[in-house]
Amino acid sequence: MEVLFLGTCACDYSGALKSIYKDCFDKNARRSSAVLLGDNILIDCGEHCLESLRISNTDISKITDIFITHLHSDHFNVRNIEFLASGKAKPLRVWVRADVVLPKLDNVELRYMENMQTYSVSEDFLVTGLTANHDPQTCPQHLLFEIQGKKFLYACDGAWFLTGTYNYLKEKNLDLCVLDATCGEKVGEYRIAEHNSLPMIRLMLPSLKTVGVIDNHTQVYLSHIAPSLHSAHDQIEKSVKKDGLKVAYDGLKIVL
Repeated sequence: MEVLFLGTCACDYSGALKSIYKDCFDKNARRSSAVLLGDNILIDCGEHCLESLRISNTDISKITDIFITHLHSDHFNVRNIEFLASGKAKPLRVWVRADVVLPKLDNVELRYMENMQTYSVSEDFLVTGLTANHDPQTCPQHLLFEIQGKKFLYACDGAWFLTGTYNYLKEKNLDLCVLDATCGEKVGEYRIAEHNSLPMIRLMLPSLKTVGVIDNHTQVYLSHIAPSLHSAHDQIEKSVKKDGLKVAYDGLKIVL
């Protein structure tokens, strides 16, 4: 299955998105974090999602499901979701954590996910929500997808892993792991309690390998990057290459 990164930013967007890059992707002008799986599954739908879908020439009529990691505006935008739902013969399925409280949305079927419960999305496509270490008022969850035998963890936003989530992921031997990398190399960053820095990720990797969350075949990508806390994209790539890490960018396509 193809994985398309539609957006890879935290909240400090470049002003150039409204001018130079309004109709294209750029590695240093990131949009709100979102991912498209295949041609019909969205992870998050924040403020820039419709722009990113347009730029990527995605046929939005094919989108059947949206998985929401949490309710911050860069990941969840009601108007954008209702736009994607409008005109569909079947309601758009929107998957959220079980304790989310939302009003009724037009042509939207809300699917509530209990922590550590696995749900069938379609044939050979399973999803499990795992509680994330992020603002609890936003009902955060990481998402573990099992797609045709492949395992993909999407872990943006959130710092480290909560104990229950960490234990659940043991021996999963993920094929793809996308980690929050908001804070860059910065020391003393106040958001460190709910977002990762690069030093934190470097500390995590050996432990994740020790308990079998990842192994040598796992593709590990960094996303949810705050440009104000990072250097330019090419410099980030150079700094993490020795750690076996890759850096996602808007418009990146990989195969799971």
